[in-house]
Amino acid sequence: MKRVFNKFINLFVGLGLLAVLVWNPTPLQILELKTFDWFMSTQSRVQNDNILIVDIDEEIIKEYGGYPLPRSLYADLITRTQAVPGLTILMPDPDIRGTENDVTFSDMMERVPTVLAYAASTQATEGGPHVGTAQIGGKPTEWLFQYPGILRQTQNLAESARGVGLITSAPELDGVVRRVPVAVSSQDKIYPSFALEMLRVAVGDPSYQIRTGDTGVEWLRIPSYPKVDTDANGRVWMTSNVDFYRAKAKDYLENPVQGAVFVIFGVTAEGVVNPVPTAKGMMYPHEIQANILHHLLNGTSPTQPVWTQTAELIAGLALVLVLLLTASNVFFSVPALLISFLALYYGALYYFVQGYLVDISGVLLLGFLFWAFVTFRSFITQFFLRRQVKKQFGTYLSPDMVKMLQDDPSLLKLGGERKEMTFLFTDIMGFTPVSEAFKKNDDPEGLVDLINTYLDSMTKIILENGGTIDKYMGDCIMAFWNAPLFEPAHADRAVKSAIEIKAKTIELNKQFKEQGLDLPPINVGTGVNTGTCIVGNMGSETRFDYSVIGDAVNLAARLEATAGRGDYAQWPIIISRDTVAQCRYPHRFEKIGEILVKGKSEPVEIYSV
Repeated sequence: MKRVFNKFINLFVGLGLLAVLVWNPTPLQILELKTFDWFMSTQSRVQNDNILIVDIDEEIIKEYGGYPLPRSLYADLITRTQAVPGLTILMPDPDIRGTENDVTFSDMMERVPTVLAYAASTQATEGGPHVGTAQIGGKPTEWLFQYPGILRQTQNLAESARGVGLITSAPELDGVVRRVPVAVSSQDKIYPSFALEMLRVAVGDPSYQIRTGDTGVEWLRIPSYPKVDTDANGRVWMTSNVDFYRAKAKDYLENPVQGAVFVIFGVTAEGVVNPVPTAKGMMYPHEIQANILHHLLNGTSPTQPVWTQTAELIAGLALVLVLLLTASNVFFSVPALLISFLALYYGALYYFVQGYLVDISGVLLLGFLFWAFVTFRSFITQFFLRRQVKKQFGTYLSPDMVKMLQDDPSLLKLGGERKEMTFLFTDIMGFTPVSEAFKKNDDPEGLVDLINTYLDSMTKIILENGGTIDKYMGDCIMAFWNAPLFEPAHADRAVKSAIEIKAKTIELNKQFKEQGLDLPPINVGTGVNTGTCIVGNMGSETRFDYSVIGDAVNLAARLEATAGRGDYAQWPIIISRDTVAQCRYPHRFEKIGEILVKGKSEPVEIYSV
């Protein structure tokens, strides 16, 4: 019953940890993000030839006398590209160096399809021009990141640009940007990301399509281009293993690099635009958008379909079940834990390579915690059980037997088994004269010391011969062989113990005489019998004894009561025929004859040695 209760507790804790996995609290979310970083670090580098990044750095800013730069410069940069250009630079006010620069820039964007940047902001209060979006399913604005307003370009620049997209990033709980919205909501309108807008301008589609299901946004697409799978909030994962060709703005003016399909311009000058932390390190907005555009073009951003969450839960449940079966034994639990962890890790890594992000970090953490819990409980239980075994059996069993019971506590279950065993009863004959001698001398302590000395000596003999002390009854000792440890020569060991007890008695009498004790000689009677009986733990679950019951036990007691007494006074050791028949080694057995003992209808053939 107790074992069932313990298993129920372990199962309850395991299911509780699975509930935590479903709840997915903040620490688990952060662990998931760190796992994503680790997976990304295992991926090989990829070179993108379609996207060119042009950095507006300190060198060109110094050449033009500081920032902001004249917008005529941006016009010059755009004229040198044969690709779709995009500027991740916010210009909400007219050019302070002269409005004619705005005109020049606007005229250039009329001729060269250009994408400009917006930024969603909690500080803005107005919306802005947006591209029409066809909504499929539910209302996406309930799931998309929502902002009160948009930081816009000046009106003439916005109208001249072929497209306007958001460079807004959404840091994770730890402040690191890993997922970037490809669309956000502001004032109930949908605004695309800068990268998505560049792709739309490149393919020439006038609008977007966005699908929303019961669990959030599912995908977004340009009609003539494959759909982009997103998370529920319209974000895509940004990997960090992509390399781009780069050029400095000054160098690009003098010798523009050709061959790319897209050219993204952005500021890297210190103090002008603040980079943000990513899994790859600090990155500027135009670098982030270049990464997102890469994934939109190649469909390489990992996704988390609904089935990945189901897979995570199944993996967690399987791990709990495996650990439930093995955690009680460290020799099985540790290999099971390691194998399970490796299988989950490489399984998740395989799916990551296929483009699916299966979060196994929470499963691994909670699995380890569950293993630690079950293992610790098992250790504590075993520790106290071993102490209990030693306390209860240390006096009655040899150290080897005690260790065996400690290593295999299942032997301590209530109940018994039928086994063939050999039993030995031995006690002091004529003990009354001995006790009266101490009474005459008013020395009860001496009597107790004598009894203890006698019992200690006989106990050592029995234990050294592999016997189990069942109980002490005054000066009588009951012992048996072949339980709980298997002993094929149980009859021989019992006979050997009887012989050694006889010899030890003679030695003790000599010892007591040398000590000056005026005592009558101590004589010991011993009975030995072999037979089948029931052996096991008998009692209640809170208190039990390892003992035996059966007719073979009673016969051994009857033989002991006869040995060395009356007609059998010359035979202090009486052994049954069944014991003699079981002996494997030669002993000098002497047949005494037959005896009719109480409780037996047929006489018993007896021997001595």
